[in-house]
Amino acid sequence: MCPLVESMKLKNGTIQNLEYHQSRMNSARSELFGNAGQINLKNEIQIPEDLKSGIFKIRVLYGQTLEKIEIEPYIFRIIQSLKIVHHESFEYHLKYTDRQILLELFARREDCDDIIIVKSGSVSDSFAANLLFFDGKKWVTPTTPLLKGTKRQYLLDHGIITEKEIREDEIKSYQKVGLINAMIDFEEMPVIGVDQVLF
Repeated sequence: MCPLVESMKLKNGTIQNLEYHQSRMNSARSELFGNAGQINLKNEIQIPEDLKSGIFKIRVLYGQTLEKIEIEPYIFRIIQSLKIVHHESFEYHLKYTDRQILLELFARREDCDDIIIVKSGSVSDSFAANLLFFDGKKWVTPTTPLLKGTKRQYLLDHGIITEKEIREDEIKSYQKVGLINAMIDFEEMPVIGVDQVLF
């Protein structure tokens, strides 16, 4: 089995939304390994002094045990267009390092910067982010994500966004699409007009 991974944002020496990552990691390990004991991320992650200023990405690789911790600079991707792609049997509710199917779907983006994955007619995620849709008054996120991201859950818990099933044929009824993940805050997310979505 390939390792699972938690990707976390390190901002000026502080790990963002650590409790959400800890919860998802505990849930995944419990599902796969039963009573495997707890791994306390706060105790395990040691941040070097020279990385306590700026933004970095922490990758925690794990299975039954903690396998590896990596800290690397984060490069913000520019996303200005999205391509609809379809996959009917893709399952990714646990965050594995093996992203082969995602890479294959991403390769079908043509001249666009990223993708919107549609499964059984319902909108799910982009290549590496959960999706938000703006209807002119509020932001909503699909009820059918491939992976329930930690930033998505934080925004739901704080009432900043709500959930709604979004079908492919409903995308054009929205004004904008936003992309969020653990590294991208709501306030700085890429926002694309639906006229920049290629069907």
